[in-house]
Amino acid sequence: MLYSFLRNEPLKNKTKSKLTTSTKTVNCLVNMLGWTSERDTDMRLFAAKVTAKMADNLRVASVPGAMQLIASLLNSAHVQKMKDPLLDNCSPEPEQGNPIEEAGGNEQTTQMFKWLKQMAIYCFIPREEPTNMDEQKTNILRCCWKGSIPEEEPSTDTDLLPVLGMLILDKLASFDLENCIEISRAIGLMSKIIEFTSNQTDMTCINEIGQLKTSSLKVLGRLSRTEGEFGVTVRQKISEHPFLLSHLAEILDDSRSSQKLRKLTIKLLRNLAMDRNINQEIGQIPVIISKLIHAFLKQGEPSTTGSDQTLSGQALAILAMDSAKNCLAMLAEEGDVFIKELADMIKDAKSCYVASSLLRDICVHARSKLGIWNLQEISSILGKVLEGIMDAEGKGAELEVLVGLSSQICKVIPEDFARELEHGQIREGFIERLVSVLNTNTPTAHCPGIRRVIVEHAIYMMECNPGYANCFIECKMIEALLEVERKPSRAEKYKFFLGDAGLMEHAIPLSALVSKAKELMKP
Repeated sequence: MLYSFLRNEPLKNKTKSKLTTSTKTVNCLVNMLGWTSERDTDMRLFAAKVTAKMADNLRVASVPGAMQLIASLLNSAHVQKMKDPLLDNCSPEPEQGNPIEEAGGNEQTTQMFKWLKQMAIYCFIPREEPTNMDEQKTNILRCCWKGSIPEEEPSTDTDLLPVLGMLILDKLASFDLENCIEISRAIGLMSKIIEFTSNQTDMTCINEIGQLKTSSLKVLGRLSRTEGEFGVTVRQKISEHPFLLSHLAEILDDSRSSQKLRKLTIKLLRNLAMDRNINQEIGQIPVIISKLIHAFLKQGEPSTTGSDQTLSGQALAILAMDSAKNCLAMLAEEGDVFIKELADMIKDAKSCYVASSLLRDICVHARSKLGIWNLQEISSILGKVLEGIMDAEGKGAELEVLVGLSSQICKVIPEDFARELEHGQIREGFIERLVSVLNTNTPTAHCPGIRRVIVEHAIYMMECNPGYANCFIECKMIEALLEVERKPSRAEKYKFFLGDAGLMEHAIPLSALVSKAKELMKP
């Protein structure tokens, strides 16, 4: 069976092993993952190695029970199981026989799989890259008939079954959405994966602990980044685990955590924060907010990299997007320093848009906590923000963020905003720019709120200075608003998209804002 498959399929391309297996071969290997007898330990390890090699090119939905057999590898981790004295059974139930294990007890079957093991190790993990397919087939035949089977390489820490199990899950999740669905549906599997993010284990091998924690965060990160409606469902399922957030807080607060672990943790927090309910819960854990802010501002984090800073900023921006409590928690953590740092970042092109998004939402949700020094810092970046909006190259999501920040500055410090327009002699040009953007932009998944922020900006300008209404009328703002009414879009209900799934719905419909803007332009 395995031999006939190997004869007819390429084993390895020039850069990476890509195994195209028959259903029978996959069934054979995956079933071996469930052999838990001590006499079958080597065979099970072999099956896990080969499955890990081909997992990044494998769909498991076609193999009945495959995910539960893969999940069984995780049971080998020596995780201490504490018992509840109120729930523990006094007398253990008799163990049931394992039909898969019993099937592996036949000596003839065992010998056959040992031979398959040696063949597969030779063919799946070749020592040298054959120059062509004919040479591959010749090597297989030579191995088969002359018995020139190479010795196995010595085991290493990566041979541990739980580590291999997590590696298989990581590759499966990264390869195919159907695999992600299978992982999420497997009973108890998500809980097992999340358990490996904890420090509270009875494992003695430090390498094993680190590898399992890293792998579990990678798998959870991949699953939580899934697009579409399924992504919404899987993020909710992950976030329902009662200990996950405390585990993530421990990783961020532990000085021994590697930079890689911190990065994976922050990425997972950013993804989970897209769900409104978990967003609020994350904000209630001060250590998470503190560590994210410090990483974003690079305070006391000499090893923080540019990508770590970006991830931290993104996580904070999503946490602030729909939560007054989270914005207040951020200000309580750093206060004046936070606003000053955000203002400085807006002057830097590298961090401009993440910082602009954060500052916009702080203005929306925490205006009462902004002192005079904060308002001066915000006023100092107004020229830079207006310049970005007027720039002909500014478009899409970046323009949406800048217009959103500008509208909030107009609302928070209207006198400073009006002064900047007049001193820069850009009032007419700025209003023309807003109307032009409203006319030429339609909502997309990349920037669903571009028309919303333009209409909001017009409202705030006319509320702070009714004289602006005539300028908007002259620039044909009413006609532009009528066009928005003629072509409404469901996409404008949401603050952002992941795939085709809209996330964080706006409280006020765009149609209500359009009506208000038209009302302000009435003579």
